[in-house]
Amino acid sequence: MEWLTSPEIWVAFLTLTALEIVLGIDNIIFISILVSRLPKAMQPKARFFGLALAMGTRILLLLSITWVMRLTDDLFTVFEHGISGRDLILFFGGLFLLFKSTMEIYHGLEGEEESQEADTGKAARGFMGIIIQIAIIDIVFSLDSVITAVGLVSHVPIMVAAIIISVIVMMLSAGTISEFIDKHPSLKILALSFLICVGTLLIAEAFGVHVPKGYVYFAMAFSLAVEALNIRMRGKKAAKAAVELRKNTP
Repeated sequence: MEWLTSPEIWVAFLTLTALEIVLGIDNIIFISILVSRLPKAMQPKARFFGLALAMGTRILLLLSITWVMRLTDDLFTVFEHGISGRDLILFFGGLFLLFKSTMEIYHGLEGEEESQEADTGKAARGFMGIIIQIAIIDIVFSLDSVITAVGLVSHVPIMVAAIIISVIVMMLSAGTISEFIDKHPSLKILALSFLICVGTLLIAEAFGVHVPKGYVYFAMAFSLAVEALNIRMRGKKAAKAAVELRKNTP
């Protein structure tokens, strides 16, 4: 148990926890948008199960780390480019993310309005369908997260602890993020556009083109900051209009 008193281990633990939270941002956004299709009463439960599934997936991948690291070995070659198991997972995961994000944008802009009072059977089927979709994308998001964790820390218990802490933080913040995205439709479109960028990066990475996610996160942070200013300005204008209306009321 000497590693518990090692400053290097604690620095690595805190760094890995922060990294897991950052890498989980796209996962939270994806879960929040999917869950918004469910009745309000079922949304907290779906968010909890989705993030718990993400935690379980990452821990299972860690415990089978030998198999995970073998995923980087080439399975076959296409146009003199080696294709590994990791490349296949990233490619199909990226396609799935592109498809779902595009369909969600279409549904939000052109789709028909759905009744919030769905019957129990339909709600249950929708719940299971969303959990399955979350499970699929969790594998894609967890793969890079686990490989990054292995590159930073050599102690599996430290990696497991960092994953548990990061998922607990995400569980506590997921509800607030979901409500904020639902309240502002422009943010939902922005988040879906961000997921399209992430899906494109996953496909590019499957073909050996590595683009640091920091560029996407910076662009997303800048876009969110601009949209936050727009939301604040719209709120001030609405409040000012309401005050002027009351003044002119006889």
